[in-house]
Amino acid sequence: MQRPYPKSGWIEVITGSMFSGKSEELIRRLRRAEIARQRVQIFKPAIDSRYEQDHIVSHSQMKLKSVTVADARELLNKVDDRAEVIGIDEAQFFDDELVEVCDRLANQGKRVIVAGLDRDYRGVPFMPMAKLLATAEYISKNLAICMVCGAPASYSQKLTGSHDRIEIGAAGMYEARCRYCFEPPNEEEGEKD
Repeated sequence: MQRPYPKSGWIEVITGSMFSGKSEELIRRLRRAEIARQRVQIFKPAIDSRYEQDHIVSHSQMKLKSVTVADARELLNKVDDRAEVIGIDEAQFFDDELVEVCDRLANQGKRVIVAGLDRDYRGVPFMPMAKLLATAEYISKNLAICMVCGAPASYSQKLTGSHDRIEIGAAGMYEARCRYCFEPPNEEEGEKD
């Protein structure tokens, strides 16, 4: 007896610095899936309350309805079995369990599209993103424009005096910088998680 192959799932990661268009690209891919009449479900972390609580929103104000969750476990519990495409925005704010959750969903035959920052304001990788980059079948690294010199930018420069690793913000608090113009904080300044 021949065994039928299960529907194949996979993980796509969209990453880069702040202001590089990660959320816009996520929204674009999810809208195309909806046009193709695929069942789409979208999630974002509860910590991201910059624009709207029940939508993922890009800096250019593109948005899609989403489900807000506290952590990766809650995300998994809220996935509709009928969903074919799962979108996850601001993945850097999730716990490390997000990698296992994405793997599990892909193994169930779902297309999992994840967007998030690859590095913090110090240039240090965010762990769920670093592990997802190693796990994903497809990776897109977006570059922004350096706000100092106009070169391609892959760093998120923090402009405020806070040393908190996670501080939700947008223009005015952060800006994109190229490798040359990026100014990492002094080691002795410390960090608060």
